[in-house]
Amino acid sequence: MNAIHIISTAPFFAKKSGAFFQEDFDLYCTVLSALSWRKHNGDISLYTDTAGAEYYNRIGLCDIWNEVRICIPDDLEGIDPQMFWAGGKLFALREAEAPCAMIDTDMIIWNELPLGKELVAAHREEIYPDIYPPVSYFRLKDHILPPFDESILPLNTAFLYLPDNDFKEFYTSQAIAFMKSSVPCDDRLCYMVFAEQRMAAMCAEYTGTPVKTLLDKDHLFFPQDDVTHLWGAKQVMRDKPELRSDFCRKAAQRIRSEFPDYAYTVDIIEGQSAVSSN
Repeated sequence: MNAIHIISTAPFFAKKSGAFFQEDFDLYCTVLSALSWRKHNGDISLYTDTAGAEYYNRIGLCDIWNEVRICIPDDLEGIDPQMFWAGGKLFALREAEAPCAMIDTDMIIWNELPLGKELVAAHREEIYPDIYPPVSYFRLKDHILPPFDESILPLNTAFLYLPDNDFKEFYTSQAIAFMKSSVPCDDRLCYMVFAEQRMAAMCAEYTGTPVKTLLDKDHLFFPQDDVTHLWGAKQVMRDKPELRSDFCRKAAQRIRSEFPDYAYTVDIIEGQSAVSSN
């Protein structure tokens, strides 16, 4: 089964100056995510923009993917990259050929994953009003949403398998139209998760597309054998250097033991870490 990683650099440049970079734990997880998918499930490509492709080519990590494809608009077609910080994922999915799986670079699938005709997401999420407010909350300039069922629980899209092109095109067209039509505001959460996660669930319900999830939303923080998702652990590692060092050490060991042909990636990541710390 074909899969894609997606890296859009526009949100980085909206907040920072200088050259784009990824932190060491991000790089380790990206490498393991790509290599584990290739080992157990099939090909995986990186869909990115110009700066993203240049970065991975410069540091020498492009070989972890079967292909690196520049297909995300550098300017996100005018969408605010701070308001819609994951907007690049929707543009990348627009270009993908279904069936395909989208995997966040901080998620690792450790085993074979049977996929069929159902839409598959990481897990459901509760409709907390401070994260998922009513549809009437959103201010749009000219886009009219279909009569979506607001009771459908959102889908976390750290993993998202799209079974066919018809659904993919409907979902991405609705999400991109929503982002382009949204009235600019300071809401950096609700608009983005509506476009990406709640709309995925609503579009599935609207089109009659069956849905499965990898994880039970009520057991997300139990030990998982098949899936690793860094999620909030990334901020914990930024705050606690000892945990960051431990994670990177274990990730390096796993790369060397399970993927010896890619042991060189450890040297690359350690070299990048040394440069960024100086």
